[in-house]
Amino acid sequence: MSFKTSLLAAVAAVSLAVPALADGIMVSDSYARTSSPVAKAGAAFLTIENHGSDDDRLIGASSDAAKRVELHTHIKSDEGIMQMRHVEGGFEVPAGEGLHMKRGGDHVMFMGLNGPFVQGEMITVTLEFEKAGEMVIEVPVDLERKPGAMKMDGEGHKH
Repeated sequence: MSFKTSLLAAVAAVSLAVPALADGIMVSDSYARTSSPVAKAGAAFLTIENHGSDDDRLIGASSDAAKRVELHTHIKSDEGIMQMRHVEGGFEVPAGEGLHMKRGGDHVMFMGLNGPFVQGEMITVTLEFEKAGEMVIEVPVDLERKPGAMKMDGEGHKH
């Protein structure tokens, strides 16, 4: 790879790591993963902050990475078993507060992947908010990230 190509790739990676902002909604610290290279499903985790004066709601997500994309959460059944469930009404993002989507909790679910998630690649995801509208974000694939870890190297920020 030439120096020019390497430089352009580095500039693109840094610019894509910048938090996304639209109409008071800021998305940061995003990453996507699958459980294995042959998995048929994957998930994205991210932090959404509402810096606006009105409550909003994340009501949907879409991506060319999968045949179907849904908002999911984990719910404990009456038998004490954690089960993943589609959240049809979406997630509230109150004014002045945030939503931290993480493993074992709320997340964006990709079903019927159109290809494997590859470490370091980006997945384009469109988030749909009730009031802020659509926001297109680039989510890095991080298959090595441990649960609860937050990026501290410019790919997000600690809350």
